[in-house]
Amino acid sequence: MAFDAARSRSGRLASGVGNQLGGFKKFIVRGNVVDLAVGIVIGAAFTGVVQALVKDIITPLIGVFGGIPDFSAWAVTVNGSRFLIGDFINTLLSFLILAVVVYFFVVLPVTRLMDKYRPEPQPAPTMECPECLSKIPKAARRCAHCTVQLEPPSEEVAAAMRNVAAPSGEHVADEAARVLAERLQGGGGGGSKTVG
Repeated sequence: MAFDAARSRSGRLASGVGNQLGGFKKFIVRGNVVDLAVGIVIGAAFTGVVQALVKDIITPLIGVFGGIPDFSAWAVTVNGSRFLIGDFINTLLSFLILAVVVYFFVVLPVTRLMDKYRPEPQPAPTMECPECLSKIPKAARRCAHCTVQLEPPSEEVAAAMRNVAAPSGEHVADEAARVLAERLQGGGGGGSKTVG
């Protein structure tokens, strides 16, 4: 019996883990996760290309005109501390080139495509209010400016208005007190007369 109980517990545990892995599989296979992974891989490869471009082509070109063939060797030493200014310049150039490439080859073309295929917003159809002549939506039943009733209210609104207009408990109590007073004074015929 102990063996059966242990096997039952292990079966429930495996079932729980299987359910969690099933959710994990659904999460991994979803489109946005796969797109994100592809974007990260391509971005890392593209960053390597840009860094090689800066290190191997652009800084030597700048070195032709500036006299320093490679900025990574450029350093300043102050009180025994070495500041690698050239490496920072290389990284800054890599960032700027990457930003320029992303902007001109990704952001601008995508923005142009989205603007080209974006549907023009259709203005909501309007009409003039017969009372105040202001523009109101065609589907409106009441003018928002002068509150004139243009069409009868919907059945839901009419039911809500009837509920609000129904007598409250205070009105019912006042009416009951009036009827009782009439009966006690003999007007209703059902009450007993008091002798005074």
